[in-house]
Amino acid sequence: MSRLNIQFTLFSAFYSPLISAMSGGFLKEEGIDYNWSVSPPGKSAVESITNGSADVIQTALIQGLLDLEKGHVPEAINFAQINEMDGFFISAREPDDRFDWRSLEGSEMVMFGGGQPNYMFRYACHKAGIDYDKIIPITPGGPADIDKAYRAGQGKYVQQQGPFPQQLEADGIGNVVASVGPKIGACAFSSLAASREWIETDQARAFMRAYRKTRIYLNQESAVEIARAQKSFFPDIELDALTACIHSYQKLGCWTPHAEITQAAYEVTLDVFSHAGVVNTRHPYNAVCCLPPDTE
Repeated sequence: MSRLNIQFTLFSAFYSPLISAMSGGFLKEEGIDYNWSVSPPGKSAVESITNGSADVIQTALIQGLLDLEKGHVPEAINFAQINEMDGFFISAREPDDRFDWRSLEGSEMVMFGGGQPNYMFRYACHKAGIDYDKIIPITPGGPADIDKAYRAGQGKYVQQQGPFPQQLEADGIGNVVASVGPKIGACAFSSLAASREWIETDQARAFMRAYRKTRIYLNQESAVEIARAQKSFFPDIELDALTACIHSYQKLGCWTPHAEITQAAYEVTLDVFSHAGVVNTRHPYNAVCCLPPDTE
């Protein structure tokens, strides 16, 4: 078997297309053994491509776009989508079947203070017609810090990626009241990236065969079976919470069957980052993206 080194920027069930390639046995079916890791806090997984410690990374287009804004050529090329929609949820202390985004104005919310989660959330607020600056932010840090702060009683609302919100519900602490993704629509939210040299290899083509099968599996298999296969990757999350998370993402349509990053999704992503003021040029698609390595 060939050996593949995979690194995640963040690790959550939202990235199931890559996790299930491992847990569902699809990589091994293609003769690929693997190691996986999560990039240390404060470091981008792109660095692992640069130093050769990873072959494939879970990342986002913003990394390459920010390089272009600085006049640099991106070190890694995005060759396939992971999620074609924002996967963050808004949870509240109490159930609210009639939640209105205007409720966020004037309320304390535990949330991400920067980066793509914040840029996407700002754009969702814009699309929802509310004033983001009227939200009272509590920004303790990364995903685990946000979860800890909300569990400790901070904030009326919290912005989290699955399976954190579903575990809050299981623990009777939070209630999902909205999904951010539908406010934005299809976009190039998260992606797989690699070096341009790796894209040309036989291993890259074998990886894509496994990855395409994984995306079909995620749309056809039951959430509980997917969760059972993934459970060892989430030792602190209850099976029911993980199942609920995966089911939610299936319903949202985050894991569309096709692997390609489409031009349309790319353009929406540019809209998001332009709105946030972090990207000032409509950089061409092929500056940060390419078609998957098995595309004829």
